[in-house]
Amino acid sequence: MKSLLMLWQKLAEESANRCCTSATMDFKTVQGRFEHEGFSFLTITLPDFGKDFQKSLEQGHVDRRSFQGFQFGIHEWRGLPRFLGGFLDRVFDRSSGLLLPDPCIDAILAIRQLTLMFGKISLPCSDARTKIAMREYVECEQDVREFDAKRTRSMIEDFKRISNLLYASVFTEVDRSIYYMDNVKPKHGPGATADKLLGNQKFNQRTWPARLEQILPSGEMLLPNWRFYRQLEEIDILEPGSEIPVKVITVPKTLKAPRIIGIEPTAMQYAQQSLLPIILDALGRDDSLRSIIGFDDQTPNQRLAMEGSHNKGIATLDLSEASDRVSNQLIRIMLQQWPHLHMAVDACRSRKAVVPGHGEVRLAKFASMGSALCFPMEAMVFTTLLFLGIERGLNRPLALRDVKILKEKVRVYGDDIIVPVDFVRSCVTTLEAFGLKVNRAKSFWNGNFRESCGKEYFSGHDVSIVKVRQAFPSHRKHVSGVISLVSLRNQLYFAGYWQTCKWLDDEIRKIIKYFPVVLPSSPVLGRHSFLGYETQVVGRVLHNPLVRGYVVSSRIPSDILDGSGAMLKFFLKRGGQPSVDRRHLERAGRPQAVDIKLRWTSSV
Repeated sequence: MKSLLMLWQKLAEESANRCCTSATMDFKTVQGRFEHEGFSFLTITLPDFGKDFQKSLEQGHVDRRSFQGFQFGIHEWRGLPRFLGGFLDRVFDRSSGLLLPDPCIDAILAIRQLTLMFGKISLPCSDARTKIAMREYVECEQDVREFDAKRTRSMIEDFKRISNLLYASVFTEVDRSIYYMDNVKPKHGPGATADKLLGNQKFNQRTWPARLEQILPSGEMLLPNWRFYRQLEEIDILEPGSEIPVKVITVPKTLKAPRIIGIEPTAMQYAQQSLLPIILDALGRDDSLRSIIGFDDQTPNQRLAMEGSHNKGIATLDLSEASDRVSNQLIRIMLQQWPHLHMAVDACRSRKAVVPGHGEVRLAKFASMGSALCFPMEAMVFTTLLFLGIERGLNRPLALRDVKILKEKVRVYGDDIIVPVDFVRSCVTTLEAFGLKVNRAKSFWNGNFRESCGKEYFSGHDVSIVKVRQAFPSHRKHVSGVISLVSLRNQLYFAGYWQTCKWLDDEIRKIIKYFPVVLPSSPVLGRHSFLGYETQVVGRVLHNPLVRGYVVSSRIPSDILDGSGAMLKFFLKRGGQPSVDRRHLERAGRPQAVDIKLRWTSSV
């Protein structure tokens, strides 16, 4: 952990040089508090400082309640803390706490980098915090039920009307595809499932929920073709009471709280993957919705956030517990007029979840993260509520021409939302009235600060930071740590922290002896540079530049598949190209271990 302190010191010194100030006392503060408070000072306390700073930029002044836990001057107004004071003085007026007319962009970037860079480090939370997260997951279920009960008939009709306005043609197309089983091609993923089937063995599954049988029959989904119809006798059709529930687990997010996801049963995930491409393709063919809802490109959100930070016309909103607060009742209302789509989506939705410490819980939400349909369905619900909020802001019925006019100013990518500032309050009110929770600490619409999809901007300037994802490795065998450290070094290089990178280069060479200069496209774990790449040897056959360095190597687990399961996998292959892995019937699933191998490899 001392390496992380040294990293903070190097970044602070380099940032101070840029801003013509000093960070000597700031490092002494960090060093002292780290010794007394431990790692939580870097991962929880400093990020809280950074969030208060961002909110102060949003408000245009420092609130008296901000920066709790940090010292202030004895005779000064209690607005700006002493910590990082040299940087803060270039952003806020110390006597009043007001934002300066022309704040220093380098100082804003420095404060954000020094306070927020350890906020998302991948370390497990304490057992106590994990228990709290599970309890909150169950409490969230109660909140969803309460909002379902409070929803008025007028609210339901308004939601249904706006949803039909936006998605009628899309849902009609998808409904027709499901009815005729046109392009309904399921898919297995490489990840874990609730019934513990892994890799190629998923193609030999022998259970199928009765709910799915009614709309996506096992004969169409589990057999290569109808010549194998006798295998249907081996399929165990599960009644609703016998279905395998979702397995709720935690994965690292921050030390303050873990991320909660649901591991779906094999059959449910398989069926969800059959609907996902049909829905995405239909949305992508609609000109307006293609501009409004994003699934694979974050740059429109980032571009709008930059625009909003410059002209203040665009607001960026963030939702807390976004997936867990989307009610299944809203999905049912949205799909009500399309019976086959409605039935298929409902059939491949898991109704129960096993929550550690709370047993089996019946779900009121549509789905947790882990369901293949979670992302598109929640995006469509959010979009509907945004346009319902815009309608209320306009104080007249929404028309299709309004959607077309606003398609360049409204954007939804997961829980990152973009709306015009003119409608932000009515949109926030509408979202919260339907049970969603707007994260005010990460939503911005007043000042010149905006944040969306991993990018942050102030007055049109990019003030995004580089985040530390893992603790520094102590040995080459800590492969994920080595990969993360090299990535951190290269990100800091392109962010302009070149003095810090020189120190990091020396640290990395203590772990891996060979660390050449390569292009970002090279498979070698090496240094990226604006000055090109290194050539140690010229290849004999291709005459390409080669360097000696470490390359990430992984071995997919052995998992032999033959018979009808192998044929099914062949017929389910998407796209016209041959399989990338010629041995996909012998090995499948996620690698059990990752290693780095020393070899001669291209530097470009």
